Amino acid sequence: MLILASQSASRKAMLDAAGVAFEARSPDLDEAELKCELIAVPPGEIAGILAEAKAMAVSVGHPGRLVLGGDSLVEVGGRLFDKPKSRADAKAHLRFFSGQEMHLHSAAVLMRDGVTQWRHVDCAKLRVRGLTDSFIDSYLDSEWPAVSGCVGVFRIEARGVQLFEEITGSQFTVLGMPLLPLLAALRDLGELAA
Repeated sequence: MLILASQSASRKAMLDAAGVAFEARSPDLDEAELKCELIAVPPGEIAGILAEAKAMAVSVGHPGRLVLGGDSLVEVGGRLFDKPKSRADAKAHLRFFSGQEMHLHSAAVLMRDGVTQWRHVDCAKLRVRGLTDSFIDSYLDSEWPAVSGCVGVFRIEARGVQLFEEITGSQFTVLGMPLLPLLAALRDLGELAA
C-alpha cells in the first residue's frame, strides 16, 4: 500500500476518489529551513525538491514501501508565497494577487528505500480578477480559517473559484498534485492495474 507523506486533505481526497489505497504519514521536516536554502532556485524546482524531501523523511522509516511526497508553491509577480500566517497576512496576499497571473507549481515524487522512482512537476496559470477590499473581507469571512492551510489562500473546490477569471492547466495541479501523471507512474511501477 502506498504511503502519502502528507496530511493534505486535498491530496487525500484525490487519491481516495481515484481509488488508490494509501495511508498518510506526516513527514518530520522543517520546510521553512529548507526553503531558505533554495532562494535562487526556480519555483518549480523548489516544489520538486520539497516533495522529494517529504518522501525521503517518511521513506527512511518504512523500508520497502512506496512513498508519495507532494508540494505546491505559488508564485505571483516574481515572489513566492507560503501559506498565510494570519488573516491579515491572507488579506495582504489577496491584495497582492489582485489582477495578476498566479503560477501554481505542484510536484509529486515516488520514492522507495530513499531512492526516487519517479518525479513530476506541473504548473497551472491562474488569472486573478481584480479584487475589491469588500470582496476580500467577505471572502475571508466565509473561508477563514479553512484557507489558512492553503498556499494561494484559496480552495478551488470551494468559494476560492471566485478569485479567478481564467485558469490554464490541470485541475488536479491546481488542487495540489499532478494526479494523471502520478496514476500513470503507479501503473508503470505495478502499484495499480494497467
